[in-house]
Order: sequence, then structure tokens, then C-alpha cells
Amino acid sequence: MAEKNMTVEAASGAYVPVEGDFELLHRQDLQVDKNFASQGYWKGVFIHFFRNKRAVAGLIIITVIVALAIFGPLMSRFGYKDIVQFRNEKNKRVVAKGISPRVPWIHELLTGEKYDDSFSEYTFLFGTDDLGRDLWTRTWYGARVSLIIAFVTIFIDMLIGMSYGLISGYFGGLADNVMQRFVEVANSVPRLVIVSVLAIFMPKGMGLVIVALLLTEWIGMSKISRAEMLKIKEQEYVLASRTLGAGHAHIIFRGILPNTIGPIITQVMFSIPTAIFTEAFLSFVGVGIVLPQCSVGTLIEDGFNNITTLPYQILPPIIVLALLMLGFNFIGDGLREALAPKLEDM
Repeated sequence: MAEKNMTVEAASGAYVPVEGDFELLHRQDLQVDKNFASQGYWKGVFIHFFRNKRAVAGLIIITVIVALAIFGPLMSRFGYKDIVQFRNEKNKRVVAKGISPRVPWIHELLTGEKYDDSFSEYTFLFGTDDLGRDLWTRTWYGARVSLIIAFVTIFIDMLIGMSYGLISGYFGGLADNVMQRFVEVANSVPRLVIVSVLAIFMPKGMGLVIVALLLTEWIGMSKISRAEMLKIKEQEYVLASRTLGAGHAHIIFRGILPNTIGPIITQVMFSIPTAIFTEAFLSFVGVGIVLPQCSVGTLIEDGFNNITTLPYQILPPIIVLALLMLGFNFIGDGLREALAPKLEDM
């Protein structure tokens, strides 16, 4: 019967499979179009970020500065508050002020002082300040302090601002109106007024700077989070979660938050240089880090006070601050393009 059916199919022109028509294709013979291959969201972000040369350059700059902030002070035998003194040929106590004393003409060019052999025992890559403290150690210790302040405040501000904005946008109505009026009032108070009030009740130092940044930097984060919440909360998966009986906390922090993390990360990258610059400004005007502890801002203030006599002192902290601003802004631009790429960038 089967032979008769095959004969009929062959006679009618239909295809009849026979042994040898098909063979297995081995995996190594497969050709996959990599441009359209399926990939995860974060893998795509990673690939797109590292294709951006400016973003990679910013990441390298920040990595180098963070490494020097951690290990740079360990490369010198002098601490950030050690005063370096030597005895010259007249057996008098003198304070070191040289830059790379092994090269006399660099010392004389940058300090305007005659080279003294009493400095030949040590080499200070960035020189010393007016009190004889090693600027190499103080520069990288100051960068460490500034980075710690920035990362701590931005992390806490991210938690506060993100939660505040998500809750405000999710509930809407009267709750949203009241919470946004509070944001407007808080945003209208100048930062210097807040710092001045805090300086009355708090001692100067790292704590005052952190509290001042905590009171001001969360507002921008809350606005970004609220905008993302208003855009996402009416989507179908949120309505489905609500229909299935999910609680408000579960919907906000388990359902919606993961889909808003991209803009929040971008905002964090742009907020870090703002926090570093604000700390530098507060330290420069005298309400920040207290001596002998130092930050980038206090080092710039010291260099500015001695710019007519020791002009080289202001260069290291200014260059470090400029590189930090540049690096974090490059990273922020790269993350913004990687997390939400345009069609022409794909």
C-alpha cells in the first residue's frame, strides 16, 4: 500500500524524500549575523559604552585618579601633615620649598628661589607648600577626601531622592502636590544660606560638607525619578500587577524601579562632579575641611593665597579638579547615550 502511495506521488510530481537527502549541520558551520543576534540589555549598554571613545577616556582618567588617591600617599615617606625640614651648611633650620630638587633649574624657574644643596637628599614631585609639607601626598590625600565626600553624599542622595520621586509620582493627586511644593521650597533656598546656618550649629569639617550636600543634592534626583514614574506607571504590566493584588511597595520598588535605573545612573554620574566642585567651593571659602586635613578645595585655597610667591602650589589641585570634572562628565555622556541610544547611534 505504501509503495503504491509513493508511486502515485512520484507520478504526480510531488517530492519524495529518500535516504541521504538531509544531513545534520554541525555547530561550527553555523553562521550567525552578529549585528542582529539576540543580546541582553546590559550587554548592549556595555558594548555601546565602550564604543564611545570619550567615555572610555573619562573612565581611564577617573580610574587613574582613584588609584592615585588610594595609593599615591603611600608612595611618599612623608604624611599629609608632616612638615619637612633640613639643616643647611650654616646649621640653620630651613623649610623645603623645591620642586624636583635634583633638577636645579626647575626649582629656580617655578619657585623663583636660588637652589640650595640641602634639598638634594629628597625629590618632591609636586614640591612642598609654604609650611614644608609634601604637596604630592597632600594632593592625593585631598583627592581621596573629596571623592569620599562625593560618593557618600551622592549614594545617600540617590536613595532619598529616588524614593521621594517614585512615591510622589506613583500616588499622584494631593500627595504629589504636597510633596512637590516641599521640593520647590527646598530648592528655592540658596545653598550658601543652608551652609551658613549649619556652620552655626556644627563644627567645620567633613561632617558639615556632607550634611550640606545631603540637604541640596537629592532634589534633582527626585525630579528625574518622578518623571520616569509618571511615564511608566500606566503601562500594562503595572496594571496587571495591581490587578493581581501586588502591594504599592512591591510595584514601586520591584516593578517600576528597575525600569528607571538607566536615567538615575546617568543623573548620578553628572551629580558626582557637582558634589566635588561644591565641596571644593565650600572648602575654598573656609567652611569645609579644617587644617591640617586637606581636600582639593583647601589645597586650591592655599595655592591661591601663595600664588605670588609660590605659584606652582596651585597647579596640582587645579589639574586634579579639572580632570575629575572632565572624566565624570565624559562618563555621564557615555552612559546617557548607552542607556538610551538614538537610532543613528545603533
